[in-house]
Amino acid sequence: MQNTAVLENEQSSQYQLMGIEMKYFIPITIVVLAATYLGVLPKGMLGAFPLMMILGAILNEIGNKTPIVKDYFGGGPIVVIFASAALISYGVIPENGKTIMTSFMKGEGFLNFYIAALITGSILGMNRKLLIKAALRYLPVIIGGVACAILFTGVTGALLGYGFKKAVFYIAIPIMGGGMGAGAVPLAQMFGQAMSKDPAEILSVMVPAVALGNAVAIVVGGILSKIGKKNKNLSGDGKLLKDQNADLGGQEKETELKISFENMGKGLLFACTFFIFGKMLAKYINLHPYALMILSVAAVKATGLIKREYEQCASQWFQFIMKNFTPALLVGIGVAYTSLDAVIKAFSPTYILLVFTTIIGAVVGTAIIGHLLGFYMVEGSITAGLCMANMGGTGDVAVLSAADRMELMPFAQISSRIGGAFMLILTSALLKFFL
Repeated sequence: MQNTAVLENEQSSQYQLMGIEMKYFIPITIVVLAATYLGVLPKGMLGAFPLMMILGAILNEIGNKTPIVKDYFGGGPIVVIFASAALISYGVIPENGKTIMTSFMKGEGFLNFYIAALITGSILGMNRKLLIKAALRYLPVIIGGVACAILFTGVTGALLGYGFKKAVFYIAIPIMGGGMGAGAVPLAQMFGQAMSKDPAEILSVMVPAVALGNAVAIVVGGILSKIGKKNKNLSGDGKLLKDQNADLGGQEKETELKISFENMGKGLLFACTFFIFGKMLAKYINLHPYALMILSVAAVKATGLIKREYEQCASQWFQFIMKNFTPALLVGIGVAYTSLDAVIKAFSPTYILLVFTTIIGAVVGTAIIGHLLGFYMVEGSITAGLCMANMGGTGDVAVLSAADRMELMPFAQISSRIGGAFMLILTSALLKFFL
C-alpha cells in the first residue's frame, strides 16, 4: 500500500500536458508535426484534431504560465488564438496544415459542433426559473450597452476630428454588429446601398474594426475576470443574477445523473438534433440558425418537454466537450478566423482609441443597466457587452474562455445572434435618420 502511494505521488508530480506525461506527449507531438511538415497529415478530423489539440495544449500552457498575460490579458485563450494566427501568417505551420484546420473549422464543421454542444447542454442544464427570469431582463441590458458604445464612440470621433457619423457607422456599429458573416457583411451591403458606394470598399474599412474589437473584447474579458476576483461584490463567479441563489434555494436539490459514456452519447444526439432543427427553421424564418436553435432549446427547457434525465445527458456532453476541446477550438479560431494583417493595418492611434471607446462604452452601458435590473456587473458586462462586441460564435468562445465563464454561453449566444439581428434593424433606422 505504501509503495502504491509513493508511486501515485511520483506520477502526480510529473509535468503533464492534457493530463499526459511528457515522455508520451513529446513523441505524440513529434509524430503529428512530422506528418504535417511532410505533407502526409490526414485530411478531415483525423488530422485536424491531433494537430489542433497539441498546439492548443502547448500554447494554452504558455499563456497560463506567462506573467502579466496570465493575470491581465486572459492567459491561455488569448495566446492560443493570436499565436496560432501568427504561426500561420509567418509560415511556421505549412499550408497543408492550415488548409486541414480551416476546412475542419468552417462550413458545418467543428465550430458548429462545439457550439451546438455548448448551447444545448448549458441551456438544458440551467435552472428553469432562472432561465425565464434572466431572459426577460436581458434585452434592455444589451440595448444599454449598444447605446453607450455608439454615443461614446461618436462623441470621441467628433472630438478627435474623425467625425461623429464615420466613427459610429464604420467602427461602433460593425463592432457591435454580431461578427463578420452575420454583422459586417450585411452591414456593408446596407451601407453601400444607402451611400451609393461599393460594399467591398466599405467592408475593407469595417474588417479591421471588427477584428481589433474582437481582440480588445477578449483582453477586457480577462481583465473583468480579474476585477471580479478582487471585488466579490461585482461578480457572481459565473452567476448572472444577484438573486439567483434565492431562486435556487427554493427548490429541492435534485439527484445528479451518474456520468457515463452512454449518457454523453445521448447528449451528443440531442445537441446535434437541436442544431439541425435550428437550420430547418432558418429555411422559413429570417434569423440566424444559432438564434433559432437558442430559442428552440430555451422553449423546450421553459416548458419542460424533455425529461430531466436527458437534460443532464446534454449537460454531461457539454462538460466533456468544453473540458477536452476548448484549446483545440481556440487554435481553429486563430487559424481560420483571425487575420493578423487586418489587425496590424488598423493600428493608428485614433482608430485604436475609437475601438477601445466602443468596447468601454459597451461595458459601461451594460454595467449600469445590468445593475439596475439585478445583474452582476462582471457577468452582465461580459455577456451583454463584450459578447455583442466580439466576432460572433468564435468570439463568444474566446471571450468566455478568457473570462473563465464558459457556463454563460447561452447568454453570449443571445447577444451574438439575437443581438446581432437587433443591430441590423437599428442600423437600418439610423441610416435613414442620418442620411
